[in-house]
Amino acid sequence: MATKKDLRRLRIKRSIRAKISGTATTPRLSVFRSNTSIYAQLVDDINGVTLASVASDKVVSEKLTKVDASRLAGAEIAKIAIEKGIESVIFDRNGYLYHGRVKALAEGAREVGLKF
Repeated sequence: MATKKDLRRLRIKRSIRAKISGTATTPRLSVFRSNTSIYAQLVDDINGVTLASVASDKVVSEKLTKVDASRLAGAEIAKIAIEKGIESVIFDRNGYLYHGRVKALAEGAREVGLKF
């Protein structure tokens, strides 16, 4: 059964997704935060395909904090996007607060040159 916190996040998530949609030129940068890792995907909603994905546990080999690993995952997804010719994205925080690991991922992507 979903907790009160999960239901709140899903309500916020539905509200966000009703307003934003990714295209092939400006895909949606979707973030999922688990207890151990953070995952990011570039999604083209019009064609229904994932253009690229990154997981923080796959990017980081050494022992780092979750926030530092999130920053590296953001930088990695930005590098992949720029290699594919994508310069700007629509950020989808997926109902999570823009704080901590989600913010670190976004800042890591911006440092490499991704615009959103």
